Amino acid sequence: MIANYVKGGLICLCALGISNNSVAQTPATPIKNIVLVHGAWADGSGWKGVYDILVKDGYNVSVVQEPETSFTEDVAATKRMLTQQDGPCILVAHSYGGAVITEAGTDASVAGLVYVAAHMPDSGEKESEDGKRFPSDLAKSGAIKKTSDGFTYIDPAQFHELFAADLPGDRAAFMARSQVLNFTDNFSATITTAAWRTKPSWMVVAGSDRTISPDLERWYAKRADSHTVEVAGASHSVYVSHPKEVADVIESAAHAVSK
Repeated sequence: MIANYVKGGLICLCALGISNNSVAQTPATPIKNIVLVHGAWADGSGWKGVYDILVKDGYNVSVVQEPETSFTEDVAATKRMLTQQDGPCILVAHSYGGAVITEAGTDASVAGLVYVAAHMPDSGEKESEDGKRFPSDLAKSGAIKKTSDGFTYIDPAQFHELFAADLPGDRAAFMARSQVLNFTDNFSATITTAAWRTKPSWMVVAGSDRTISPDLERWYAKRADSHTVEVAGASHSVYVSHPKEVADVIESAAHAVSK
């Protein structure tokens, strides 16, 4: 079940493509470029289902592979991909990637931002501090481990239940064993300029997210006046488990800012 909320009012999903007053930028041509950014403890391969749908529907899709070695380098990797676009684009991110696109999304090529179960800090804020507003099950679990050189990962034994509960066990196990370790300081990077303050945004709330609290995702979206779609029962890995719903939001964003 999917619910869509815009400015606090409940409307049906079919109306998602209708822009509100926050959609002020109007490119001259339809937007066909989509740039996807993954989150912590993951890589770009998780976007495969979303990628396939978007490509089939005629979009030019690029997937950023952040190194997760520093926030600055992750932002740089995203901007590097943005320079390769041949026109305006929709910039999309999952999880920690939301902080990355909040910083990188000020780039002139970005016409709209889509946050998928993602952090959405404001200027001067840190993802780690925002998370304390609504602590997640992961944050309270002790499942986040740290290496001797300062990189974090989720205990593989707890990865399935906390990160990908709505995925088959074998798929979650592979994700757990192929984690990209994320440098600890990345979560405490301070946003200098929040792109969503000047560009239209969308938020996909994962209704059963245990990595980022759904209440925090809703709070972010309300603060930013984001077009909001909630996927009931979805885990933090909603972009993997519900690719059609996520792709629909991305396409709706592209249509809205193309008008």
